[in-house]
Amino acid sequence: MLARISIIRYALFIIILLWISVNNSVNASDNLKQQLDNYNVVWKTQSQNSSESMPLGGGDIGCNVWVENGDILFYISRSGAFDENNQLLKLGRGRLRLEPNIFADSEAVFSQELKLHDGYIQIIGQKGYEKVAINLWVDVYKPQINISLTSTSEVKLTAFYENWRTADRQLPMLERSACFSYSAYDGDVVTYKDSIRYQKNAVLWYHRNRPDKLLIDFCIKQQGLTAVKDELTNPQKNLTFGGVMLGKGMIPAGTGSGKYVDTPFTYWSLTSEKPAKNHQMKFALHTDQTNTIEQWEEDLLSSNLSFKNSEKWARTKTWWHNYWERSYIFINADKNDPTDPAWQVGRNYQLFRYQLGCNAYGAYPTKFNGGLFTFDPVFVTLNNHGTPDYRAWGGGSHTAQNQRLVYWPMLKSGDSDMMIPQFNFYKNGLKNVEIATNLYWGHKGCGFSEHPETFGLPAASTWGFDSGQRKRPLDTESGVLANRYVCHHHANQLEFSFMILEYYRFTGKDISDYLPFIKSSLRFFDEHYQLRQQQRTGKALDENGKLVFYPSTAAEMYKIAKNPVDVIAGLKTTLPRMLALPNKYIDEDEKKYYQEYLERLPDISFDTKNKYRVIKPAESWKYVANMEIPELYPVFPYGLFSIENGNTQVAINTYFHGESNKKRSFTACWSQVGIFASRIGLTDEAAHLVVDKLADSSKRFPTFWGPGPDWIPDTDHGGAGMINLQEMLIQTINDKIYLLPSWPKEWDVQFRLHSSENTIVECTFSKGHITKLNVSPRKRLKDIAESND
Repeated sequence: MLARISIIRYALFIIILLWISVNNSVNASDNLKQQLDNYNVVWKTQSQNSSESMPLGGGDIGCNVWVENGDILFYISRSGAFDENNQLLKLGRGRLRLEPNIFADSEAVFSQELKLHDGYIQIIGQKGYEKVAINLWVDVYKPQINISLTSTSEVKLTAFYENWRTADRQLPMLERSACFSYSAYDGDVVTYKDSIRYQKNAVLWYHRNRPDKLLIDFCIKQQGLTAVKDELTNPQKNLTFGGVMLGKGMIPAGTGSGKYVDTPFTYWSLTSEKPAKNHQMKFALHTDQTNTIEQWEEDLLSSNLSFKNSEKWARTKTWWHNYWERSYIFINADKNDPTDPAWQVGRNYQLFRYQLGCNAYGAYPTKFNGGLFTFDPVFVTLNNHGTPDYRAWGGGSHTAQNQRLVYWPMLKSGDSDMMIPQFNFYKNGLKNVEIATNLYWGHKGCGFSEHPETFGLPAASTWGFDSGQRKRPLDTESGVLANRYVCHHHANQLEFSFMILEYYRFTGKDISDYLPFIKSSLRFFDEHYQLRQQQRTGKALDENGKLVFYPSTAAEMYKIAKNPVDVIAGLKTTLPRMLALPNKYIDEDEKKYYQEYLERLPDISFDTKNKYRVIKPAESWKYVANMEIPELYPVFPYGLFSIENGNTQVAINTYFHGESNKKRSFTACWSQVGIFASRIGLTDEAAHLVVDKLADSSKRFPTFWGPGPDWIPDTDHGGAGMINLQEMLIQTINDKIYLLPSWPKEWDVQFRLHSSENTIVECTFSKGHITKLNVSPRKRLKDIAESND
């Protein structure tokens, strides 16, 4: 636990920190490459199947790479590859085969290594003096997967582009979760075929969305929006995604068919004209909304497809070097013991951050349920024999409760530029949601649902269908979702609003583009619940002049709730932040409105449990539906109860004795228990929970966690673990920067993390003491606070 410290003790503390800062300017970044090299994942045997794959990526591309039976294989994924059903499709599979094939020689020495510092994979086969090395890397600045081969002897290279979408395919009911809007829909759901052909000495393929089969049109009709259809933005229309496979000195080698695991496929192959010691090839990708397919093809083929890669690769390596320089956490690094749970936590934090970096600049956010690195579903769920495109919980639908955990850690890791795709998701959907909100209820503001599709509207399966398992009751009010878990659930738009304001507090970067979303989110809760109260009582406010948030929900947990704590905490945190913004962002009329709005908010409700004062999840509720702890949302993300505010005891009481305390046993996936423990200084709890979260996964790659309730790799599981770890090391609720608030003395650590006001904190903690500390800018040293040990 931390405590406020006396003026004399605080002064002495700052003097010590200044001495440390001046005399230890050499920091952990000097051996950064060596530390990262210790975290490289190296396999000395080939893989059995795609579940034993290794992630590779950059920019907005992700590949699962593995070697099986002597062939190098890789799935290709890219952000924004959404089909008619808004399913996130893979762009196919690549396969490389050599002749003679050293990788098929049982006597050859094999290795596959993810080289973190440079961001690429190297695969080596060696037997005596014979050696083949293959490098696979993704250009961060251009959507291209590059492959280079060097060999001591001449070899022939054959490359295969493999595609399983060569005919229209009716999706079985079990696979419809992959396009979550159609989950349990009892009508036809079809994945439409791709187009593939040889283009001179290359293989060209694409998927172009059919104009009469778009999910957005289904949702518009289902949700009663036909009258405003022409006003709505449509990101699905004319969307085309695909690419071209080509190689230097490679020519067409024919087509054929095969089957991988459960899925038949067709291949188009290229082969080298003659054996050589060096080979180069690439997969160049393209995604765009064009009026014609001819325009799309022209744009793809006129892009830079040359094999002059030295400068491009150098630039990509530099991006990764800078990425690692931004931030790091190394735990018990001197031991370098992979069996040490604390060492694993540090290593896996870095590995997972690599996965996030692979979609740094995607058209859409990294999905919580697999990101760009899913693989054949039978290796996740034994009875699911779907195609490699499958993932549970959809592709185009973005579950807000889960998505937020992927993006919160990027503030302290210094990856604020990577948060933009998540912010843009809400910015781009805002117009459609505001139109729908006004049509349903006649007031201003946006009422984003818990499962918005890429076009902002709720997933069709949460609205409810005319028949079937997810039938919508006839008496359901227009605008209200039929799904019992997410009906009346709009709170996460407040959390993303707060996230954007925290982004501003940390970076000072312009947020003009996102203020309409924030303002609209706030407006919704004011006008919507004044309307609800007016409908019930004839008055917009209660007898005390306060808003009444009913019917609502505390997370997905406490349903038909009155005054849920996550909503109130979100408003009590976000409104003051809005009032503190510079005048360029908020005018005087808005300030007056927000101040009056703040005064209309009801208080957070409390209760007594086992003689302890605890935070209630809501003033009242009718039933419970999930496994969350919303009464601790005032701790995280909102920081109303914090070490700095000196009011953690009621939060600690709530952690151990609150209404939802039994839900602490659920620690996987989107569970935030470790984050709560870290925020309120429960060191032992935080430590064992972060080990539980960031220990090696059950899959071959250490950070392919899951599935839990989601999928593999479970991205929000990793995000929650990152936040847990960061909050153990540094907390910055208001102005103060608290070091090591929940850190075990027996764990040595070196870290560089970011704080508010563009502050970077570098610290080494060894044998129970801070031995190195640098704070930039130096003026923030006065804001460093110590722990009370």
